[in-house]
Amino acid sequence: MFDALLVEQNTANKQHVTLCQLSEEQLPPGDVTVRVAYSTLNYKDALALTGKGPILRSLPMVPGIDFAGTVEHSTYPGITPGQQVLLNGYGVGEKQSGGLAQRASVSGAWLVPLPAAFSPAQAMALGTAGYTAMLCVRALQKQGVTPQSGEVLVTGATGGVGSIAVMLLARLGYAVTAVTGRMEEKPYLQALGAHEVIPRQYFEGMTRPLEKARWAGAVDVAGGQMLAAVCASMLANGVVTACGLAAGMAFPATVAPFILRGVTLVGIESVNCPMPERLAAWQDLASLIDPQKLAALTTEISLAQVPATAAALLEGKVKGRVVVKVS
Repeated sequence: MFDALLVEQNTANKQHVTLCQLSEEQLPPGDVTVRVAYSTLNYKDALALTGKGPILRSLPMVPGIDFAGTVEHSTYPGITPGQQVLLNGYGVGEKQSGGLAQRASVSGAWLVPLPAAFSPAQAMALGTAGYTAMLCVRALQKQGVTPQSGEVLVTGATGGVGSIAVMLLARLGYAVTAVTGRMEEKPYLQALGAHEVIPRQYFEGMTRPLEKARWAGAVDVAGGQMLAAVCASMLANGVVTACGLAAGMAFPATVAPFILRGVTLVGIESVNCPMPERLAAWQDLASLIDPQKLAALTTEISLAQVPATAAALLEGKVKGRVVVKVS
């Protein structure tokens, strides 16, 4: 038996979360069983745990789209017992039980060997948020945005993706402008490397097809009107990477930025990202992450603390990354 967070449906058809014990027979089919050491709490996990987003495809379900741990059993070629591995996405914690449990059963094709630079806890301090931030940075680089191109914008900068994007871009020499709805966290963002910190209200009222051009690149986690305003205020040939929808799924924009300024909008999809790109992103993280800064933006909690922390995250009361000590 092992500890797990289980999301179930009660007799009133309402979702509730319990900390319980499961048996290995209750795990989904998989050719690798992992003893999970750490998981993490992402925005998507918070939506799943609170029921405020249609994340879980069936109930009961163990949520958690990330985990890191040690292989216990494997019939998958190249994955051996005792090996340390991590997982991000692939529908784990959505379509099948995920990482907020002491055991996970998955396909070996989904597992990434734990980079030597990271402990399991550090890997989860990054998690899907850090890996997604790295995919965004790599996309900006592939599109030719360099530190010499001009300022780079990061929205939702106190969140998981935003915090790590600020840290990565600053480490690479970019002048990073961080956007936040919590200006009291300005010192936190400056410590991560932000050159400038501006309030979210800076973009309120930006509804014109084109605004004053300022940014050479952008990492947007918000979507909605924020993404439209960011696109409208890009420099000529600027590049925007979109990876979130914290402000909504709508995109109330015009084609003007794209056909009059040559702006490029790049969608970042991390769940089913091809393994070569996934491995390259983790290799880049291993070479760029400052362990001290990563520790400074990370909070560790227990499985029992996850439900309350998930609610606080959706209320905008959590900054940086949350690591869940599972085992």
